[in-house]
Amino acid sequence: MKTTVDIPDGELKDAIRFTNAKTKREAIVRAIEDFNRRMRLAALTRFAGTCPDLIAPEELQAARRRG
Repeated sequence: MKTTVDIPDGELKDAIRFTNAKTKREAIVRAIEDFNRRMRLAALTRFAGTCPDLIAPEELQAARRRG
């Protein structure tokens, strides 16, 4: 999708430097991908500890020892 965006020069230079991108487009795409990945992980962490039916690692090991 083509989009025209006014990105501050300093921010774009930092994005290029941090992503080791060869082009402006590559830096922007990498930054968006990283942002989306972080948001997906943040959404997943909201579910941490909300599965009371899951067995604890210690219980699993004990069950394996019992056979």
